[in-house]
Amino acid sequence: MSFFSRLLKKNQQQPKPLFYDIVCPFCFSRFQPDEVVFRATHSREDDENYALGEDYALNKYRERFGLDTVDDMEAVLKPADIPEEYHHYSDHVLTGLTDRYGELTRRRLCPNCHNELPLTAGKVPSNIISIIGASQVGKSVYMTSLIHTLQHSTAGHFDAACMPLSAEISRKFRTLYEEPLFERGDLLASTQKEKMQEPFIFQFKFKDESKPPLTLVFFDVAGEGMVDQDYLGLHGQHIKNSAGILFMVDPLQIRSIREKIRIKAGDNPGEWVSQYDEPRDVVLTLFGDFIAYQEKSKTDIPTAVVLTKSDMLHSLKDEEGEYIKANSNVFHNYVHRKTVNLNEIRNIDGEIRRFIGKVDRPFKDTMDVYFGNTGYFAVSALGSNPVNQRIDGVVSPIRVDEPFIWLLHKLHYIEGSEGQ
Repeated sequence: MSFFSRLLKKNQQQPKPLFYDIVCPFCFSRFQPDEVVFRATHSREDDENYALGEDYALNKYRERFGLDTVDDMEAVLKPADIPEEYHHYSDHVLTGLTDRYGELTRRRLCPNCHNELPLTAGKVPSNIISIIGASQVGKSVYMTSLIHTLQHSTAGHFDAACMPLSAEISRKFRTLYEEPLFERGDLLASTQKEKMQEPFIFQFKFKDESKPPLTLVFFDVAGEGMVDQDYLGLHGQHIKNSAGILFMVDPLQIRSIREKIRIKAGDNPGEWVSQYDEPRDVVLTLFGDFIAYQEKSKTDIPTAVVLTKSDMLHSLKDEEGEYIKANSNVFHNYVHRKTVNLNEIRNIDGEIRRFIGKVDRPFKDTMDVYFGNTGYFAVSALGSNPVNQRIDGVVSPIRVDEPFIWLLHKLHYIEGSEGQ
């Protein structure tokens, strides 16, 4: 056996870690499993350490999102204050404490924001998917369309289920996002910079129990914040601790084709805004905030560059394919089942790389310099461009889940194949 064969075999047989770093899906801080704290399951008036009271860390977090403060919470217990013999472990991870009154709590909290952690935290990798992009690219619409598609079709194609982390998240997503868009055809308003959106947390859980669940955290930072260094410094920590990034780019951000699309759109232009941030500005802001501090000033976080509103590209298609060919796969939905069709991915990736390289070379070159692991995609979250804040007809997403499926493959959750 050659040296390289032995090295490869050794790498393949590396044991699974006893535990994993936890990334809080609420505040995105990173810590070890033994650094968690716990919420007591009871209260006592005769013991000030177990009396009901305000949780300042939790309320500080809730204040960021305009949520009501919570009073009279049970006490927060620190493992260091309780003897080791009363610590409970599961799969080498601290998951419970028995307090001085003999009461067991398994309510693990983030040590920074005091939100309750998922049951699997520390036992499996904390994989967070971030959606980023400048203002007006349609991140909220894409998030809604993606989660809807994952829940209603994609999860079933991969023997999995996509579930909200809590009943409250389920209710908010359904009433504020899914029902307006898919049932009433109303376009969602842009996320406002001064109004932070609480993250939507879902779990993509496989029926095969040997596969750990994937925690999906869709944290829709307002687009204006993506080109504001101070704002990103305060609220962009989720990007640094992400396992994967969905980087949204709107064709209308690209100056060289904006007027061409506008002219071709004629009397039915759909939704336009007067000013767009350049895609490259978002990359440069990210560079200053965290990429510059990575080794070789480059990040290897798998990043799907997602060209949104692909239905608009119909006005640029022609037989010669100056921008995009008339028979392009971009305009047709594709369903990946069981595995990701790598041939299909390569075709879309090559086509969109060429397109971006032609219409916005500075952005493409900047991505090549700062991002080491990218895939290029085109999606239409709605299937058509809204007019007067309304969607004409049925919402029919095109390839909306493909960037996410590619990230699943990059994170070794699903295998790739050459065709189906």
